Amino acid sequence: MWGQVTFQQRRPNPYAVVERGGIQLHFFGMKQYDPTASYSMCYVRTDAVDELHAAFRAGLKAAYGRIPTRGLPRIGPLKDTTYGVRQFLLTDPGGNCLRIGQPANDDPHHRAAPKETFARALHHAALLADSKEDAAGAARILDRALGNEDEHPTPVQLLRLLVLRADVAGRLTDQRTAASALARANALALALTEEEREAARDDLTRLRELLEA
Repeated sequence: MWGQVTFQQRRPNPYAVVERGGIQLHFFGMKQYDPTASYSMCYVRTDAVDELHAAFRAGLKAAYGRIPTRGLPRIGPLKDTTYGVRQFLLTDPGGNCLRIGQPANDDPHHRAAPKETFARALHHAALLADSKEDAAGAARILDRALGNEDEHPTPVQLLRLLVLRADVAGRLTDQRTAASALARANALALALTEEEREAARDDLTRLRELLEA
């Protein structure tokens, strides 16, 4: 899935090395280790993030028969961040999180939050969901935006809101909300114009992953 296993031992201490494209990741085993409580993370910078995301998705599907979007292991959506990086998150069976990203510019600072209602909601909800792993906080922001009766999002904004809402609902094991958001998003996706589909390309990919999960 990641690359080639170049070293593995069980005794005297569990240890393994995997390698791909000159990058080596080293893993060691711990007794009574709880993968769900792991906070281990590393950032891998690449110049081929789209290709790597596709390779990981294919590897996961081959290994598990589906693309896992929650639990362990799992893969997150490929998206453009507010700090100039196009990235995705991959969490392995041991709970180790790999942030794999490709810089889009030389400014690593977060962009200011948009002022427009729905762009702002997406901005903050995505930060909570993916940077702070606060799915509940993201869900509250998204529910307020989706329940706004005074303003209406564009079709692309609505799709993004629904896909992210389904994503965080899955992380919270709220299957009813996830199913409802996915059904709405899938129906909306069928009505998008070609221009809107191109603008929502990453979100449509994530929608397919969530529907297949």
